[in-house]
Amino acid sequence: MKASPRADRIRGRILEVVAGLLSRDIQDPRLHLVTITGVDISRDLRIATIFFTTVSGPQAQADALKGFESAKGFIKRHAAKELGLQYMPDLRFRHDDSFDYGARMEKKLREVMAEDRKDDNHDQESS
Repeated sequence: MKASPRADRIRGRILEVVAGLLSRDIQDPRLHLVTITGVDISRDLRIATIFFTTVSGPQAQADALKGFESAKGFIKRHAAKELGLQYMPDLRFRHDDSFDYGARMEKKLREVMAEDRKDDNHDQESS
């Protein structure tokens, strides 16, 4: 089901506000190299899931999750003030696996293409 225009606006504003807080106000080193990639919001606007990615591996993801949980109250207070909502959605944080998946697929494609070139070169040499 398609989200309402209001939900889309709130989703976009939450993304803006949280990304801004990360770059300006949150000093937690666990969140230093974190990028907000998206926000999903429940139909009743009660839960906002904020997706993030990190440049490092699983340990950095776990650390970032802990950093977000630690900063959740701060983020929610500032977001509520910025958004001016009567009810601020509960914030949940989740690592965005789509970038990792894309990187793995790109690596596999490169391997297949390299193998193809190797086979083409071998075929040309045998002719």
